[in-house]
Amino acid sequence: MKPVPTGAPPPVVAELGNGVRVVAIPLPHIETAAVSVFVRSGSAHEARRLAGISHVVEHMAFKGTEGRSVQQINFDAERLGADVNAHTDRDHTAYHMRGRARDALAFVAMLGEIVLHSTFPDDELERERQVLLSEMADEDDDALVIVDKLFDRLSWGDHPIAQPIVGSATTVRRIGRDDILGYVAAQYTGPNVVVGVAGNVDVEAFMRAAEAAFGAMRGGTANVVAATEWHGGFGSKAQGGSQQSHVVLGYAGRAVTDPAHHAIAVAAAVLGDGMSSPLLDQIRERRGLAYSLGCAAESSSLAGSFVVDASLAPEHLDAFLVETRRLLDEHAGGVEASSLERAKNLLAVRRLRDAEHAVRRLEHAALDVLAFGRIRDRAELDALEDAADTASVSATFARLLAAPVSLAIAGKLRKGAVERARETFGRR
Repeated sequence: MKPVPTGAPPPVVAELGNGVRVVAIPLPHIETAAVSVFVRSGSAHEARRLAGISHVVEHMAFKGTEGRSVQQINFDAERLGADVNAHTDRDHTAYHMRGRARDALAFVAMLGEIVLHSTFPDDELERERQVLLSEMADEDDDALVIVDKLFDRLSWGDHPIAQPIVGSATTVRRIGRDDILGYVAAQYTGPNVVVGVAGNVDVEAFMRAAEAAFGAMRGGTANVVAATEWHGGFGSKAQGGSQQSHVVLGYAGRAVTDPAHHAIAVAAAVLGDGMSSPLLDQIRERRGLAYSLGCAAESSSLAGSFVVDASLAPEHLDAFLVETRRLLDEHAGGVEASSLERAKNLLAVRRLRDAEHAVRRLEHAALDVLAFGRIRDRAELDALEDAADTASVSATFARLLAAPVSLAIAGKLRKGAVERARETFGRR
């Protein structure tokens, strides 16, 4: 019988001379390794005329380097059995490889080549531009995407954080190779980069490999985004061909660096996490007002929001909004101890699952380093949420409701839907 592991060495964080941080999370009980590069550069860092350029860079980074063609990049990674991926968010862009732990040093070298030495060929840019425009056309037909974009505009106004991560068709058509080269040169600098691994690896060997791959990266200063301001408001967009209504409503939350974010996360779990939560039990299970329903405290290094979203039949929209407002008011008046216990345990178990998943654990650690300069341990996070009691969670609901609501509706709309939503959620 294989012995059960009793623990693992703690994570290691080191800083290269150019400001690049290197994170190693030893997980000796698994045979794979996840290697990622996180860059503090996302859609919120973009000028309006180049909205979407972070996402374009992410796609183009794999389209050829000084030493390899796009075909060679794909083949060399897959020859090792590696899973290759990337993503762009509002506050960061990330590049990932995952495979056997023995190949982790090769992965960091390949990612270094992709991040530092991509050539962004013009012919590949034109091909990828058409792919991106096609994806955007699909999104323009998706009421779920439309309602999210509308909610962001209502919430954040003209701030770059409200820009769609993919940009617009106009800006994507405008972005050229010189724009990409200038953006990467300005944004992809040492203090804005975290190189990380989670898996069964030799930490010292990985540190040396990261130094070899990223030690020549240009230094600089941390990328900064102007402070956000919550606006709030009501809006709708009818979508031809849609048979459902989609609604997103929410209140101003807090950035992940604000300890108050944790109280909002607990409040969201109390209201709508799990089938026994008041939101799902009362609205979906007992009354059948929505077939898709959720509640979350969304937070990044830049801002946060408390969000309820639902997809439902148009004739149920008014009743859904009235019932949701009733539940919010009810929780502002008091929270039951058993509901709080359930919420805390759900959050704690989710954190345990993330800690057992190499990719998610690495992502949490890398984003912590970008936001806090260190990795927060599970005990610290547990303590922040454990500090919430019924009175403080109830007070959190009351503070949320005292601020302007953002309420977006898209899809099939009944006449007067926005006016009735304003009547339900505009009152204090």
